[in-house]
Amino acid sequence: MDALRELILKGEFPAGARLGEVELAVRLGVSRTPVREALTRLAAEGLVEIVPNRGARVSRWTVAELEGVFELRTLLEPQLTALAVPHATEADLAALDELAARMVEIGCPGPGQDLDALVPMNREFHAKLVELARHPALAGALASAIHAPIVLRNFHTYDEQSLRRSLAHHVEIVAALRAGDPDWARATMTAHIRNARAVMVRAAQKTENP
Repeated sequence: MDALRELILKGEFPAGARLGEVELAVRLGVSRTPVREALTRLAAEGLVEIVPNRGARVSRWTVAELEGVFELRTLLEPQLTALAVPHATEADLAALDELAARMVEIGCPGPGQDLDALVPMNREFHAKLVELARHPALAGALASAIHAPIVLRNFHTYDEQSLRRSLAHHVEIVAALRAGDPDWARATMTAHIRNARAVMVRAAQKTENP
C-alpha cells in the first residue's frame, strides 16, 4: 500500500485518474489481491474513491471542500507552530534548517530543480513542527482536517512566485523558532497556508470551470 500511496502523493496519478487493479498489479509487481486491499485502505484515508461498478479513482476535491479544509488548517497549524517554539532544541532547529535550505536548493527554478522531491521533504518539515508542539489533541484535529486534499498537493501546480514564497516561508519559520518568537512563527505559518490555499483553489477552479 505504501508504494501506491507514494505514487498518488507524487502526482503520478492526477485527481480523477482511474486506478485499474490489473494495471497497478503489473506496475507494482504484485497480484491483484494486495492492490485491491490497498485501494480499500486508501479509500478509507480519503485518497481514493471507489465507485460501485466503475472501480477506483484518485479523489477529486471541489473548490468549496478545499476552502473549508484551508479554513480549518489556518486555525490549527499556526497555533501548533507557535506551540513548537519553546520545545525546539538546537538539534531540532538544525534539522529543520537543513530541510528548509535543501528545499530552497531543489525547489527554485534552474537545472537542479526537482519538484517531486519537495513533496516528502515538505511533509517531513510540517510533521516535525506538529511533533514539537506536543499537543496531541490539536495534532489529531489537524490530521483529520487536512488528510487527503493537502497531501495531494503537487508542486507542479505552483507558479514561480508562489513557489518561491512557499520555500521562503520554511526558512522564515525556522528563524522564528530560533528567535523564540511564537507570534512570528504563527504569522509566518498563516501566510504559508494562505499562499498554498491560493494555489490549490485556483487549480481546483480551473478543473471545475475549464
